Amino acid sequence: MSLMLAMIVVASTFAGNKHWKQMNKVLKEIKQPVFADRTFNITDYKKPAETLFTSAINTAIETCSKAGGGTVLVPSGTFLTGPIRMKSNVNLHLSDGAVLKFITDADQFPVVLTRIEGIDCYNLSPLIYAYEEENIAVTGPGILDGQASHDNWFNAARVRNITLPDGTIGNEKTLLNRALDNDLPMEQRVFKGKYGMRPQFINFYRCKNILLEDIELNHSPFWLIHPLMSENIILRRVKMNSHGGNNDGCDPESCKNVLIEDCYFDTGDDCIAIKSGKNGDGRKWNIPSENIIVRNSIMKDGHAGVAIGSEMTGGCRNVWVTDCKMDSPHLQRIIRIKSNPQRGGVVENVYARNIEVGVCDLAILGIELRYWRTETGDYLPLFRNIHIENVTSQKSRFAVHVDGLPGHQQAQDIYLSNCKINGVTDPRLNILEGSKNVHFKNVFINGTKYVGNK
Repeated sequence: MSLMLAMIVVASTFAGNKHWKQMNKVLKEIKQPVFADRTFNITDYKKPAETLFTSAINTAIETCSKAGGGTVLVPSGTFLTGPIRMKSNVNLHLSDGAVLKFITDADQFPVVLTRIEGIDCYNLSPLIYAYEEENIAVTGPGILDGQASHDNWFNAARVRNITLPDGTIGNEKTLLNRALDNDLPMEQRVFKGKYGMRPQFINFYRCKNILLEDIELNHSPFWLIHPLMSENIILRRVKMNSHGGNNDGCDPESCKNVLIEDCYFDTGDDCIAIKSGKNGDGRKWNIPSENIIVRNSIMKDGHAGVAIGSEMTGGCRNVWVTDCKMDSPHLQRIIRIKSNPQRGGVVENVYARNIEVGVCDLAILGIELRYWRTETGDYLPLFRNIHIENVTSQKSRFAVHVDGLPGHQQAQDIYLSNCKINGVTDPRLNILEGSKNVHFKNVFINGTKYVGNK
């Protein structure tokens, strides 16, 4: 028996085979949408006087959906478009050599119902948006280019303090958080034009049966892929390259049954960040994210390979991460779980195995229970039943870093087994503030077996 196989056998006993058998049950529940054999080419809907393909694409999608569904084809070539609205039973397919480039003029973006950083609002339409649709897909091998840069969405003028007609002064995020803190009705949470916040690239809200496959996403204004309160989602062989602010790769929020496989992440924020709403809005809906599977993927730059939080008020349960490679000095953490006493949330049943780490900046497992330096609040988060097994790493500052509140034990039942973590540069190796029942089994740090438990 090889050393790695022996490690897997021991680790499976430590973490429990039943957890991985449960993952296989979830996999069987996730079904890929099927589309009718009809094709609608966007060039057939382009009017000669139009400079953008916005109307042609959206008309083709509407026509396809009303006909019973099928494929809306983007042929080889470069096409400039505004926001796209997906409809049921439509596969938007980008051919080899096809590039969709999105405009950056906020005044040409309609306002739609969405959620920004866990807060419900009306905001500028995502570049590709769907609301309460079923059986939808965006497939490749073409490229989606959001064209976000410091000349447009990331221009300092867009994040300056602005004066609203009522005399209120603040930037867009200040105003959004004020709406949350004051529990303002939705009609007072409308952000448009120059007051609109940077939109997501893809946002599917309250949808079912979603497929994103073989596409490449570049230069996003905000989060790249944001399924929200949706179910039965597959991301397969999606390549994400985007290093702007808040450029999370994929953020399933209050979603159920999600498969992310064979994907590539090189992002300006968390590669994957699982969420479930923030503060009052998260408690109002109280919808957890659950049954999330991440496998066979590559993570480069980012704040975390797989994060849970920080908008985690509705909770999260049943997350599996397996057979991934993560490697970059600009990748801060491998597995990251984060919240604070104002956001709260219960995160439970997190399993990660067979992860090959080259370099990461901070920790293999990073747990933050006072995220954003917030130590007061009425909603203490609780993170429990976390298993990390068969991880190899060549360099990091810590092995495990738990940043909890003194006097509390909000991180519980954490198990590390059969890990080889080398190049740990901080002499403390592990920081376990605010935790209990942390167990190490066959864990070697800098070549020495670590026997500390708490």
